[in-house]
Amino acid sequence: MKNILGLDTGGTFTDAAIIDAENSSVIRTSKSLTTRQDLSIGVGNAMRIALGTEVPKDTLSYVSGTKQKMAVEDIGLVCLSTTLATNSIVENIGSHIALVLIGFEEDAIRQSKLGKAIGQNPVIFIDGGHKSDGTVQSPLNTKSLLQAIISAAPQVSAFAVASYFATRNPEHEIIARDNIRKHTQMPVSCSHELSASLGGPKRALTTFLNAKLISLLEKLINATKEQMRQIGLSCKLMVVKGDGSLISADFARERPVETILSGPAASVSGAAFLTNEKTAIISDIGGTTTDIAILKNGKVDLSKDGAEIGGWNTMIEAVKIWTTGIGGDSELHVSYNSPLSLIKLGPRRALPLSLLGEQFPTCISIMEQQLLAPIALATDARFIIPLMSKKVPSWLARTEAKMAERLVKNGISAISDIADTQVALGALDRLISRGLVQLSCFTPTDAAHVLGSFDIYNRKAAILGAQLFARQKDKKGHSIAKSAEALSLICLEKLSFESALKISEAAISEDNGTEYTASSTPAIKDALSAKSRQSLFLQHDIRLLSPIIALGASAKTHYPYIAERLNTSLIIPKFAEVAGAIGAAIGSIHQQSSITITQPQEGVFRVHLTSGIKDFQMLDEAIERAKQEAKTLSEQKAAKAGAREANTTLFENIQRADLGAGKSLFIEAVITAKTAGNTY
Repeated sequence: MKNILGLDTGGTFTDAAIIDAENSSVIRTSKSLTTRQDLSIGVGNAMRIALGTEVPKDTLSYVSGTKQKMAVEDIGLVCLSTTLATNSIVENIGSHIALVLIGFEEDAIRQSKLGKAIGQNPVIFIDGGHKSDGTVQSPLNTKSLLQAIISAAPQVSAFAVASYFATRNPEHEIIARDNIRKHTQMPVSCSHELSASLGGPKRALTTFLNAKLISLLEKLINATKEQMRQIGLSCKLMVVKGDGSLISADFARERPVETILSGPAASVSGAAFLTNEKTAIISDIGGTTTDIAILKNGKVDLSKDGAEIGGWNTMIEAVKIWTTGIGGDSELHVSYNSPLSLIKLGPRRALPLSLLGEQFPTCISIMEQQLLAPIALATDARFIIPLMSKKVPSWLARTEAKMAERLVKNGISAISDIADTQVALGALDRLISRGLVQLSCFTPTDAAHVLGSFDIYNRKAAILGAQLFARQKDKKGHSIAKSAEALSLICLEKLSFESALKISEAAISEDNGTEYTASSTPAIKDALSAKSRQSLFLQHDIRLLSPIIALGASAKTHYPYIAERLNTSLIIPKFAEVAGAIGAAIGSIHQQSSITITQPQEGVFRVHLTSGIKDFQMLDEAIERAKQEAKTLSEQKAAKAGAREANTTLFENIQRADLGAGKSLFIEAVITAKTAGNTY
């Protein structure tokens, strides 16, 4: 059996690990910077370094494991996990897309979280949709649909379609999808293809996010395949889903939302593989987020109600993860909206100034000049890196387009040089949100460089950034901090406290069986606070009864302090910094499909098929037809996902109401087929 190459592309680093498929041992690992402007560079570097075909050319890449080079013929499979989808949702970054809502009332959308998630993206309301029994609610207005999609097409990169009760009859979604493809040739996401669950706004949100992520994952897959071609790797490429299983790259292109929590899921698998612990709390700190999972009996539960990311609740099955928008590269900023000026971290990721100084030394001289100015500006030590090609997107508003054109022309720029008005700052912020440019500012990574606990980038740039930030004023006119060191301590204290709070929240939620917000409990916040340890009369303490398995490149820097706050032991396994790549390499394929049976009237059993509805007079006949459909769909999905030697298991969930006297009334049945298979 050939070896497996696992890849994990995060916001900061792209990791690689080669696993011996026969004895499941780690042969070789590597780490290289993720190159946001061109993902192929970082992916290619990580693969080449791991294979030993290329010696690292800079200090920001490294390799561990055997020194022996690995022949490309010895790699039988490449498996890719990524945090880019998760990060995109947490940071609210993604493509401009149009959401087509069929049969939905506008008020219902405004009253749900969907309205907030949509933001400035166009929404098209069309008459149509179905009832809960699968019959037509109102005819589909195809004329209005056609006019609307043709009008919206020049402004967007993809469409999302959600129809009322589409899971009970997808007819109108299919018609809309076919029209969009015919008249725009753009990618389309349909809600019935992503989830079989009811709940219109939530299903529409899942579809919206899927469409929003299409171009992002497309770029990553294309970049990976191109680098594989250049290196000479002719094997299959698989992608990790949010539940830790694998799907083919082509399948992932169609359903990118299923890669939400791909990176964390792979890290969880990697942690269990590397430690053999049965009960622990896994905490993986990346550049953008920290992801926490509970390991019980060597396994992690799946989210019953769908993955929740960045405050958005989806219908995507994924490992149960508590995600907080705080990582090593989180933006440090001052919130002037609170009564007192408070330092806050995240949720937006920024390029650390220490890394910027390593790549673009000119930023150091700019910060030195800013430090000489008598008055501190809020834009000091803040830079913008354009991620666009020379062509600026045509759908940008005038102010945004003007700013984008200037950035493309100038390249990396200090914000103080390009945005001196609120209008310009607003345009810049929108460009950041759309992933067209990247912010660089002071982060916990920089704080660690200032204090000497982390030393891989340019320390001078970090110190200058800390000095400039420290002299910012709060509402009372006081400096934020007395020195660069004092600011850095505040920053790392904030990261440590927030991370410990989230771990506590996960532990309490798991114990209680319900979601729990530790941040609303003063006693817990006090127990985790450094001030509590200085109390004279009353001290709150909290003790975590399970060890923490810490993962991530900066785990050794931050987690000793976090474990101390929680009064627990700490495990940082060998290869902790590339656990996601290892977890990706050890995944397998799992797919499932569900078919619902209802009883719209006595003596009629309605099977809700993907092609429409079909009625039966006998329940046994309806169940048999549902089993056939579920099994076929599940096996088709598994085959499309790349499975070989697949096995399918059927499950029945029949709901009845007890009428007494030994009688019952059929309510509903859900037939589920689960298919598992090997990758090769």
